[in-house]
Amino acid sequence: MNLSEPIKAHRVGQAVGNYRWTICAMLFFATTVNYLDRQVLSLLAPQLSTQFGWSNTDYANIAAVFQFVYAISMLFAGRFVDKIGTKAAYVIAIAIWSTGAVMHAFSVPMGEGIAAISGAIGLAVIPVSIAGFMLSRAVLAVGEAGNFPIAIKATAEYFPKKERSLATGIFNSGANVGAILAPICVPLIAGLWGWEASFIVIGMLGFVWVAVWIGLYQKPEEQKRLSAEELAYIRSDQTVQPFAQAPAGATPKKVSWFKLLTYRQTWAFAFGKFMTDGVWWFFLFWLPTYLAAQYGMKGADIVMPLAVLYSMTMVGSIGGGWFPSYFMARGDAPYDGRMKAMLVIALFPLVVLLAQPLGYISFWVPVLLIGVGASAHQAWSCNIFTTVSDMFPQKTVASVVGIGGMAGGLGGVVMTKIGGWVFDYYKSINDIHTGYMIMFAICALAYLVAWSVMKTLVPRHKEITDL
Repeated sequence: MNLSEPIKAHRVGQAVGNYRWTICAMLFFATTVNYLDRQVLSLLAPQLSTQFGWSNTDYANIAAVFQFVYAISMLFAGRFVDKIGTKAAYVIAIAIWSTGAVMHAFSVPMGEGIAAISGAIGLAVIPVSIAGFMLSRAVLAVGEAGNFPIAIKATAEYFPKKERSLATGIFNSGANVGAILAPICVPLIAGLWGWEASFIVIGMLGFVWVAVWIGLYQKPEEQKRLSAEELAYIRSDQTVQPFAQAPAGATPKKVSWFKLLTYRQTWAFAFGKFMTDGVWWFFLFWLPTYLAAQYGMKGADIVMPLAVLYSMTMVGSIGGGWFPSYFMARGDAPYDGRMKAMLVIALFPLVVLLAQPLGYISFWVPVLLIGVGASAHQAWSCNIFTTVSDMFPQKTVASVVGIGGMAGGLGGVVMTKIGGWVFDYYKSINDIHTGYMIMFAICALAYLVAWSVMKTLVPRHKEITDL
């Protein structure tokens, strides 16, 4: 096959087809549901903390359980996805996380059950509300860990390399839409029917998505809605080796985690995720609490600031997905163009350093500055994910994403625990302002540190062809 033909057809106009963007839309909606489900707790945290008497450390411990289980599950999720395939993996992942989301509504009775069992066998009893929410967050985390490995693998299956960061930026912007919709929907549902209803109503959305996914998704080679021209275009800029057919009857070669860990590319991705994922977790879990602590904002008061902030992140996600193509069009290899873009992106979070010093002017100042930092994170995120499919063969993409996702989740645990300790300490000395200034400084500098180490480990594009 002459690979220039599908490219020419694409330039002419409509011959190629656009079904791959339907798949991208499904990934977008899955990510939206993913972030809706995980955001409910943070929005209800001020109310639940008052109702159940949680300290900042208690809330941090509940959040850290999610992040720790998410981190460990990410490692196995990648392997699981590579083994059973994209379609089935998504069905299982969303069924689990939607169940976990609904479980939050029953955290108190579940906590009572845990307390009874723990007491009967002589173990220390965790407060009822905390135990129940920890269990719910753990189940939610197991399912949600599958979203990004599956979505990145689906993107590698359905998009040529030159479009992958844009497709990733689009579906990744679902996180921002979820974060925008959550502060609108959650207080409204909680106000009408109680906080338990927020978890139930939003948790059920995942089951609706699953029904549509089952009807729409097949592997590209088996997808009847995909034209031969579009399939050829999807494969047009991929090297032959990763998609070489195995001899008839041969068992596909399995690639171990230990083998993947021998590549600097794996460590570069994992370190970048460890350093920067915690920043996003911090913004996601602590912003409602920040607005309550610093400006006395609760319930409906935080809807507009969070909606504006997360609307800004949509620009970062989609714009960041497009940005590397500027450098690729000038001759850079995919990884090299992405790293140039990521260096520029890493400079933007530095404005978060000004959030506390200028916060006296208005709450809108830190909201907008943090919005710039969060927008930069989303631009960074869609590019760091795509460095994996730039260099690894398709059969290992989800596994490598899982390794990096585990590192990112552990980074989130570290960031959340540090936040809980810092805030409780500075609250005890009546100086919470300084506590947030310290955490914002960590967030601002993380990306430049991550980029420097990634560039040192993998100075230039080097595609892996021996797996």
